[in-house]
Amino acid sequence: MPFRLVRAVVAACLTLSLPLGLAAQQPKAAKGLTAIRAADLQRDLTRHASDAYRGREAGTIDELRASTWLGQQLAQIGVLPAGEDGTYFQWWNMRRNRLAVTSRVRVDGEAADLALWSELIVTAPTDARLEGARVVWVGDASPQALEGVELRGAIAVAQIVAPPNPPVAGVSLAGWRYARLAIARQSRTLRERGAAAVILVADSVAESAWGFYMSAAARGTYAVDADLQPSRPLPAPPVLFARQALRDRLRNATSATLDLRTESFTYPSVNIVGRLPGRDRASGEVVLFSSHQDHDGVRHVEAGDSIWNGADDNGSVSVALLAIARAWKADPGRRGALFVFHGAEERGLLGSTVFSANPAVPSDSIVAVLNADMIGRGPADSAALLGRAAPHRNSAALADLALAANALTGRFALDTLWDKVEHPEGWYFRSDHLPYARRGFPALMFSTLLHPDYHTPRDEPASINYPKLERMAQWMYQTGRLVADRPERVRVDPGFQLER
Repeated sequence: MPFRLVRAVVAACLTLSLPLGLAAQQPKAAKGLTAIRAADLQRDLTRHASDAYRGREAGTIDELRASTWLGQQLAQIGVLPAGEDGTYFQWWNMRRNRLAVTSRVRVDGEAADLALWSELIVTAPTDARLEGARVVWVGDASPQALEGVELRGAIAVAQIVAPPNPPVAGVSLAGWRYARLAIARQSRTLRERGAAAVILVADSVAESAWGFYMSAAARGTYAVDADLQPSRPLPAPPVLFARQALRDRLRNATSATLDLRTESFTYPSVNIVGRLPGRDRASGEVVLFSSHQDHDGVRHVEAGDSIWNGADDNGSVSVALLAIARAWKADPGRRGALFVFHGAEERGLLGSTVFSANPAVPSDSIVAVLNADMIGRGPADSAALLGRAAPHRNSAALADLALAANALTGRFALDTLWDKVEHPEGWYFRSDHLPYARRGFPALMFSTLLHPDYHTPRDEPASINYPKLERMAQWMYQTGRLVADRPERVRVDPGFQLER
């Protein structure tokens, strides 16, 4: 079938799928769409996701430098500052707990410690001191292997085995997920038997995820730190993850010394916030366009590259918001637009958690949240809209407007599988619209979904499909225009409740 015919059929299907009210109204494409250009997106992303910002890791000077650049771009476009004290910035602190560098592990009184992070991973920061503790090899930690074994006060060492429900083929970061599931299951069993510490030796699948697991675990844990008071983790039997090469050494060990100490810091992170008025200057209502501006920073080397640039994740959306701001400036909606670039999304949706609870504008002025995550890759004519189907859909009216906007712009064939509860990625729960949805804001997520370069240093500006990114940005802008021009506000569906 010719390509133009395929697109025509898709567009017709999308139009026919609209509610009768919307189909009868026949919304028109906004004139501002022409202000969103692939060349501008490429120029901006080449800078925003360049090596100069070293992967924009939250809590580092690199994130702050990239945030300053975003604020400068908003100022050049003519977007008004909507952060604190007349700036584009909403500052907040996050608390980091990590293992102190003085921590050590030694086996059988040997002269040298085992090397943390290259030979052993401490899976979560915790304080523990065991001097010459008994080491017990428990095989695969199955009920048969544990029969008659006394573990109280001992360090239990086991071989990692596949978890009962390993990640399905093709799921993102499969090796890391496999290791996490296996470690959680086996360590729980051994802790319940009284083990004072657990060491789990990698199998081949878990070993393949060593670099990624190490990079995350060595950084520790992060949370929003509202009161700036030190917060130390509760002592718990530590769980360590050992490389395959240590198997025989640990299997034959009789004693070990663990001296694990935690330390705690606060780091600044920031949300970048700008505002453009609508045609109705008296209206204080806004449509919120959302991205996250951080990524993974400098991590372990893969194929000679240690900078995890995050061009698609989520540089693609950050530069799309700049393009949408240009379009809104040229052709605004009746209501205004609010642009929020959240910090520390990769730390657990921290920036959006802060802003959704403490928005820089009155919370009742936010009529809808249009969030996106990774919109620059995948097949040219496919995309996804999360929050379109129950139970993730919290506003049928908002979803309908997004479908109408798609018919006017990108005319993407929409993948509906990723919005289903049973999808193994749980993608709906992994981006910045989620805290808003939980707080009762009508919210959607736009995406072109995951790809093999996700959370690797291969996610570079050169890998982005810029014509597709242009169409995705146009889709988001057009959705915002339909929401902003609608006489009545979109509302959250009665009885909306997420399944998690």
